[in-house]
Amino acid sequence: MKLKLYFLATIFALSCTAKTNLQAQVETNTKTNFNELSESFLKRIIDKKDTQEIQDILANISIEELDNALDTNDKRLAFWINIYNAYIQVILQKNPELYNDRGSFFKLEQIKIAGETVSFAKIEHGLIRKSQWEYGLGYFRKWFPNKFERKLRVNKPVFNVHFALNCGAKDCPPVAIYEWERLQEQFSKGTKTYLERTTEYKADTKEVTVTSLFSWFRGDFGGKSGVKKILKSNGLIPSTKDIDLKYGNYDWTLDLDNFIDL
Repeated sequence: MKLKLYFLATIFALSCTAKTNLQAQVETNTKTNFNELSESFLKRIIDKKDTQEIQDILANISIEELDNALDTNDKRLAFWINIYNAYIQVILQKNPELYNDRGSFFKLEQIKIAGETVSFAKIEHGLIRKSQWEYGLGYFRKWFPNKFERKLRVNKPVFNVHFALNCGAKDCPPVAIYEWERLQEQFSKGTKTYLERTTEYKADTKEVTVTSLFSWFRGDFGGKSGVKKILKSNGLIPSTKDIDLKYGNYDWTLDLDNFIDL
């Protein structure tokens, strides 16, 4: 009888302390690979698997732990791009009606990371673009970013993020899983692929129609001259001189499950 009670007590104790592999990794390993976690987040979405476990881990880590783990600029860029793109899919797959009021949707604090609840706008403009004012066209920084933003934002923003972030719309760049070890290679491929799809050059008038992203974030690209350099470097215009820029319309139709391998 005593042996039976001991056996039952042991089983109960084990069941109460059992943890998933991901949870155990986070709790026992002080150097959790959050970049791999962000990649797994998107992989599960692509495979139509549940992501709640990953969301719970991200919600309960500390700012300090995440800050220490994301110890290079490329790690931060890859992590936050994956997190942004993953939550766009998770939230809008469940509640597509939220997209009817996009202005409110992007500003709504609905993503739990490191003990904070943040918005898509915070991730994009505060963390990925390094505290840029949302309406500043890429020329004006925020004055007083909070601790979360100061600790976890990138050290050096790059223009390629605009061709990596997927906001859920048809004209957004497709979703790739970004790996920090080959981030620059993926940025180059993703930028070229997106620009080839959204750029139209007319040789007879020397006019090039480009994505509205170039207008909305013009300072991030170095103004019109910077845009032309980017277009030329990707083989989309023959020269940067005497070329007129025209911005195309942006299709905001909701379009999820738009993935690409880079």
